[in-house]
Amino acid sequence: MKYYIIAGEASGDLHGSNLIKALKKEDSAAEIRCWGGDLMQQAGGQLAKHYKDMAFMGFLEVILNIPTIFKNIAYCKEDIQKFHPDVVIFIDFSGFNLRIAKWAKANGFKTNYYISPQIWASREGRISKIKRDIDQMYVILPFEKDFYEKKHGYPVQFVGHPLIDAIENTPLQDNETFRKENGLDPKKPIIALLPGSRKQEVQKMLEIMLSIKKDFPEYQFVIAGAPSLPDDFYTPFLKGDKVEYVSNKTYTLLKHSHAAMVTSGTATLETALFGVPQVVCYKGNWISYQIAKRIITLDYISLVNLIMKREVVKELIQNDLTTKQLKAELTKIVDGPERERILSDYVELKEKLGGKGASELAARLIVKNV
Repeated sequence: MKYYIIAGEASGDLHGSNLIKALKKEDSAAEIRCWGGDLMQQAGGQLAKHYKDMAFMGFLEVILNIPTIFKNIAYCKEDIQKFHPDVVIFIDFSGFNLRIAKWAKANGFKTNYYISPQIWASREGRISKIKRDIDQMYVILPFEKDFYEKKHGYPVQFVGHPLIDAIENTPLQDNETFRKENGLDPKKPIIALLPGSRKQEVQKMLEIMLSIKKDFPEYQFVIAGAPSLPDDFYTPFLKGDKVEYVSNKTYTLLKHSHAAMVTSGTATLETALFGVPQVVCYKGNWISYQIAKRIITLDYISLVNLIMKREVVKELIQNDLTTKQLKAELTKIVDGPERERILSDYVELKEKLGGKGASELAARLIVKNV
């Protein structure tokens, strides 16, 4: 069969690539065209558009790039029509994907959603669009099944979280080799800095994260470079105090890290699955934050806390993200009872997420339901 998959950011590219591999196992003659990134292309998808051309962060940036967004929507519809797939598969990226889903459904295409839009966090009214336009929904967070079925009477399939598979399937260097190849101190414990994947957020996050480096001389700070950004983008942050940088090796970095500072997003869950105590950081531009504050209905912003329904890791948001606060919270997790509590809670978190095989189960259900 022919499959058209749309992902719009780095995490979608990762999960999309594993879905493509699983689809090819289920359907050896599968033809797959996609919007995504390098990983989806390497997995065998024919790339129609790279997510780097679509990654606009925050309400203000979206408004400023509306002409580009509308061009992308028009091109996507035209490309789907030309490819004429048996099913269109959407991966998160709701602002774009729900628009395409409405058109695809109206034009007779089967629509599957893998990794639900976070309507449980904001703009819950979008459930009406999902009920109208999505034939099958596959969710990856345990609380999403109750949200859709019990609260909204919309049946969904919980397939487990694909990050478990992604981590298990990623080859990782041993500690000695990793440190040697990246010029890291062979003995100093590592504090990982995961500042996000978009230019504006990385600049903002690194400025505050690096402001406490001098207070932790016994540790080495290592920045995880995002695949969506060129290496030279990070050069200004590597001057002055000795700060290290690794490109496109986030999982290996986390495997060998002692603690981490992480910009909110999928990375908070990845960090937890590697068993690394963390402080979650977020600071958006003032306008975007004021809008988000009024429409987001959650008690927490990190997936770790949302899944556990309590504060497992500290979240420093907007005005709370200061040098003083960050130093205090990082101090708590590099040693002592707070660190041990977090590690214990991570064990329970993994149990809630279910076992491995999310990508395979999703692929099997997609092929079965088309």
